[in-house]
Amino acid sequence: MSAFPARGFSSMGASTTGQSPALVARVNEKKAELENLKELRDLSAAMATQMEALAQKLATLSDGTEAIALVLSNWHNVLRAINMASAKLPKPSAGVQEPSDEDLPQTLVRIPTEHAPALQAHAEGAAEEE
Repeated sequence: MSAFPARGFSSMGASTTGQSPALVARVNEKKAELENLKELRDLSAAMATQMEALAQKLATLSDGTEAIALVLSNWHNVLRAINMASAKLPKPSAGVQEPSDEDLPQTLVRIPTEHAPALQAHAEGAAEEE
């Protein structure tokens, strides 16, 4: 006889094809866990996309804030120039009269309005390219 105990082929086949209820339950748990992980992956990808869009919007907002800060920092100089121009105006006499063009200060800023639509279209085109 051999040193190994004899086993029948029928007992081996039954052990490989028949699964224990604990093993089946564990496989089902792992399948449910896999589905949950896939859903988590999809939701995480959607959240990452939303975060990237939010980052782009915040960058735009930051750029706009810097532009507004620059404009506001220049207001002091604008108001000072207006004050200087107004200080050279002659003081009105006791009689009420409307100021003529000669009494008003020289125009401080001249903006050509005939080119405004073309400049606006150009600025919008440049903004879309960025």
